[in-house]
Amino acid sequence: MARVPSAVVAATGLVGGYGVARWTGKRQLGGAVLAVAGAAAAQQWRTRAGGRAAGALTAAYVAAFAGSHPLAKKVGAWPSVLGVTGAVAVASWAVADRKAA
Repeated sequence: MARVPSAVVAATGLVGGYGVARWTGKRQLGGAVLAVAGAAAAQQWRTRAGGRAAGALTAAYVAAFAGSHPLAKKVGAWPSVLGVTGAVAVASWAVADRKAA
């Protein structure tokens, strides 16, 4: 079975969580998508890069989610979500996925 990059899992959580919340009107459902993907990504980060890196990437994931809210007031919701998602995906790839590629 092919290995899914942790960057893809993290990006799916951030974009998918926002999309689900927006399209269903249920923020809790979007939060569940965000949390499940975040937990899966954190597990991958720990396995591939160690506990310290996993902690840092998890903090970046949570900060991206939180930071997207005030950023959205300046640039709009989708640009904000896509921007923070890109940052987390690049960090995830650089720390945990690059060596495996």
